[in-house]
Amino acid sequence: MSRFTITDTPLAGLKCIERLPLGDARGFLARLFCAEELAPAGWRGPVAQINHTFTEARGTVRGLHYQLPPHAEMKLVSCLRGAVWDVAVDLRAGSPTFLQWHAEHLSADNHRALLIPEGFAHGFQTQTPDAEMLYCHSNFYAPAHDAGLDPQDPRIAVAWPLPVQGLSPRDAGHAMITPEFKGVRL
Repeated sequence: MSRFTITDTPLAGLKCIERLPLGDARGFLARLFCAEELAPAGWRGPVAQINHTFTEARGTVRGLHYQLPPHAEMKLVSCLRGAVWDVAVDLRAGSPTFLQWHAEHLSADNHRALLIPEGFAHGFQTQTPDAEMLYCHSNFYAPAHDAGLDPQDPRIAVAWPLPVQGLSPRDAGHAMITPEFKGVRL
């Protein structure tokens, strides 16, 4: 029996994963990751890195980040405390959904995660104070291949549910997408 329900999103390869916790009077156990059970959703290879973030203020936006090939990565993103509005943007060259985005509400209560394939940018906005996120990455962080999108770029037009605040200097400094940008070739 799988501990995950895998649901397609409108963007090919982007999956919503719902963890199915086992609970009793003491609490619950929820599987956060299983390579075998996530393979049908598209997870390939081992987990190369796990990151944990804490964001104090409600409305803070982190992202939209991605890594360029040959260090492109898949991410499995979960919210362990509080709630976030999690966004993925399709940057795959030639994709029929190029520059389209999809968002899911992830929270500690709903046990959902987003499985983000290579070639997507990722970011989130905190919906509660004191939100904590856990990321499983398929590749190591490679600073020379790090890239990002301006989270307020009108060409993408992400409809953030709250006013955007708390951008880091790095995230606020990402350039707008130009017509010359043809996407990420994987």
